[in-house]
Amino acid sequence: MKRGYIFDLDGTIYLEEKIIEGASETIKALRDRGDEVVFLTNKSIETTETYVNKLNKLGVEVTNENVINSNILTARYLKSQLHQTEKVMVIGEAPLINEIKKRGIEVSDNPGEVKYVVLGWDRKFSYDKLNRAFQAWRNGAVVVATNPDRTCPMRGGQIPDCGAMIGAMEGATGEKIEIILGKPSLLAAKFIVEDILKLPSERCFMVGDRLETDVKMGNDYGMNSILVLTGITDKSMVETTPYKPHYTLNSVKDILNMKTDAVV
Repeated sequence: MKRGYIFDLDGTIYLEEKIIEGASETIKALRDRGDEVVFLTNKSIETTETYVNKLNKLGVEVTNENVINSNILTARYLKSQLHQTEKVMVIGEAPLINEIKKRGIEVSDNPGEVKYVVLGWDRKFSYDKLNRAFQAWRNGAVVVATNPDRTCPMRGGQIPDCGAMIGAMEGATGEKIEIILGKPSLLAAKFIVEDILKLPSERCFMVGDRLETDVKMGNDYGMNSILVLTGITDKSMVETTPYKPHYTLNSVKDILNMKTDAVV
């Protein structure tokens, strides 16, 4: 019975420039037995082409069709919501801005003329950018975000991610940003499961290292959630989280040894 696997990247398949032991062999084995495999990352500071090149260099064979990031999900959402002449403000880096522009959406820094404010990971985030976004919100713009990740795992530690931009904006407005387009969004889950994997959710596995994004999205959409302990989460966090994974593994290489007889 064919199954679908959605793999997170950072902390799951690799850490920075180092492949996690057994990851490439596991991906190949799943494909060889007929399963569908895609990769999903919340990281908005890279293009999908960058991920394709990196994965291939690390020994994981992929094409652009196999990799989805939060930039693609955000641009798809905006395209579905905007009228032709409406504009957006983007707090983020070039890969996010360019993905939005590729859909024919005009980007503006003028707080008085934008319909949406998009928050992405921005390593040059500043008070000026925050103020422009805040003024756009005061003028009625809807604020959305690429992903809720507070940090990004690196070898030896973590660095602030888009969650820091979200926190600043929520602190200024006093309102929670409800529309998140990357994980754990059900919009993202629906698109990948129905349009890409084309399998029932109960035959799909969401594999990642984060409880509040990877595991939550898998659980919320009726998939089988697999937590791997090679990234941001350790075993003690699993004991206290409300987002309980169906499976907890030391790393992706243990997937091939899982007992999944109950999955149809």
